[in-house]
Amino acid sequence: MLSIIKAYNRIKPYIYQTPILYSDYLNHLLGHEIYFKAESLQKSGSFKIRGVLNHLLALQEKKLLPTKISTYTTGNHGIAVALVAKLLKLNTVKIYSNCISKTKLHMAKHYGAKVILTNSRIEAEQKAKLEQDNEFYYLHPSDSDSIIAGAGTVYYEALQQLNFSPDAVFASCGGGGLLSGTYLTKIRTDTLVQIIGSEPVNANDAFTSLCHGNIFTLPKSPNTVADGLSALNLSERTFQYIKKLDDMVLVPEKSIYYWTTWLITLLKITCEPSSAINMAA
Repeated sequence: MLSIIKAYNRIKPYIYQTPILYSDYLNHLLGHEIYFKAESLQKSGSFKIRGVLNHLLALQEKKLLPTKISTYTTGNHGIAVALVAKLLKLNTVKIYSNCISKTKLHMAKHYGAKVILTNSRIEAEQKAKLEQDNEFYYLHPSDSDSIIAGAGTVYYEALQQLNFSPDAVFASCGGGGLLSGTYLTKIRTDTLVQIIGSEPVNANDAFTSLCHGNIFTLPKSPNTVADGLSALNLSERTFQYIKKLDDMVLVPEKSIYYWTTWLITLLKITCEPSSAINMAA
């Protein structure tokens, strides 16, 4: 828990404490109390800024903060890196992507990043790594203890706001950083809460990895409306946490579309398919 608390205290001055929302109508229909952590209202528009901030601020504390960063992204991680780099006055950010939306591309550029489009997800990752030869610091979206701890502050903050432990927490799975951080927070708070992952049927690398007992890599970028969950595989680091979850639920595209529309209507808030998938699960 120390790593989560330390991460939260480190990043707290830079982030919003996002609200927890609920719908009386939805709770009435389903007969459960369902709460939503509205990280779409976070700076950069997603929870990703938490992990990036924690990672780079930790480097700053050690006087190891780089001046140039490279990464690959489906969108939200890249925006977070660009924004944090601007906050910390870093010189250069290069973001590689094969599937970033136009809106997210413009946001990353707005914060000062150079966005390079590639033909495939594998090419994006390889080119981002190669920038290390040009003295860039390569920042993986989820394969880092400090990134995971930062992501875990979402659940940690929610616990402070709720003042009780829920029966279950649902978190979606791309590279596995958010789920890993959520699990890490759970075991440090000594609760009986179930941690359940969700993943598109069309991007089922984590589910397949759990079935096989080793990391499965998708051959190409999956075709899913939940573009933020289109990672090809977990890392060894995140897989060690994902194996300990209570369940991993696969969700078809139709259900993701359905709940994205409904949550926007019920909560009156922007909701990405990569988040709405948790309601479908």
